Amino acid sequence: MKKVKIIIGLLFVSVWGNAQQLQSYINEAQANNPNIQAYEVRYNIAQEKVNEANWLPNTEFGAGYFVSEPETRTGAQVARFSAKQMLPWFGTVSTRQKYATAMAETDYVDYVVAKRKLALSVAQSYYNLYSLKAKQDVLDKNIQLLKTYETLALTSVEVGKASAVDVLRLQIRQNELQQQKLMLYEQFMTEQAAFNGLLNRKTGLGVEVVETMEIPKNDAVIVDSLRLNPELLRFDKMYESVTQAELLNQKEGAPMLGFGLDYVPVQERPNMTFSDNGKDIIMPMVSLSIPIFNKRYDSRTKQNELRKQEITFQRQERFNVLESALAKAASMRNEARIAYNTQAQNLRQAKDAEQILIKNYETGTIDFNDVLDIQELQLKFQLNQIQSVQLYYVQSALINYLINK
Repeated sequence: MKKVKIIIGLLFVSVWGNAQQLQSYINEAQANNPNIQAYEVRYNIAQEKVNEANWLPNTEFGAGYFVSEPETRTGAQVARFSAKQMLPWFGTVSTRQKYATAMAETDYVDYVVAKRKLALSVAQSYYNLYSLKAKQDVLDKNIQLLKTYETLALTSVEVGKASAVDVLRLQIRQNELQQQKLMLYEQFMTEQAAFNGLLNRKTGLGVEVVETMEIPKNDAVIVDSLRLNPELLRFDKMYESVTQAELLNQKEGAPMLGFGLDYVPVQERPNMTFSDNGKDIIMPMVSLSIPIFNKRYDSRTKQNELRKQEITFQRQERFNVLESALAKAASMRNEARIAYNTQAQNLRQAKDAEQILIKNYETGTIDFNDVLDIQELQLKFQLNQIQSVQLYYVQSALINYLINK
């Protein structure tokens, strides 16, 4: 029982260490990836547009000089100076800010989606690296095993119980495994370069990968939180932005108030004395701008209604796609577990067959054709088992992305 506890403890440490190491890489990628930085800048721009929304129409100033001075009772008018300020309808500025805020929230969700997609890509690449490295280790062990069999074959040749052909077959098999190992190494370097690219660092930099990974006995329950996926929340934010756009459209379609002031300097009339002689003219003004013949606001209303329908349909379509992806990922993860358990059982039986061959050697008889067959079976089962582990964790990463975990 104590030994079992130690094994379980080591397995937990391995899984926990893998999670910590992978999370460290994900954090580094999210901090350094140029695409994420671009999304962050885009969100900052959208936030700044909230401040931009707090504006009023330009204040108008005017000045004029009378070439031919008009005469009035109080004197000749010399020039005219004016100032005018138009004001949008009550609540227009605050509504414009709310619309800009809604657009910024949409950009923020895009930023979150990009970070989660990057995390998914990093995790999938990491598990690919694990698979390639683990396969190389398995090939190394099998090459060493074949060297042991080669030694047995050479001893059997010396006593006349095997032929040189058996030795050559074992050597050829070693060469084939060495070739597979070198090819896997090249694939590992290619994947490592891609992984480093996600982290925005030098492609040749080494990547530490956990040595062993196991499929846990039980899977975490998939909670029905697909509707919380940021890809779907993005459509909700888009819908809200269109709602705010329509409120802004209604405000902009309302009248605008204008306040102004005209000032006209007046010359005194010569040789005349009265109380208002040369009195300057000051005229406050109020104006109202009404969009009587402008149908663009009605058109915008129709466009916004159609846009809401479009977003609703797009959201439903995306939900269906994500729901299908979640079902497929869960099924493939189950398939990976089934395959892993089957390969584990086959591997145990292949090792039993190997032990029987070793015992036969001790009694003086051994068939090296059987040795090669058993070795090929063991290698096949081991590689398939690694592939199952990779598939399991890749699909688990996808499931976590889909359910916003």
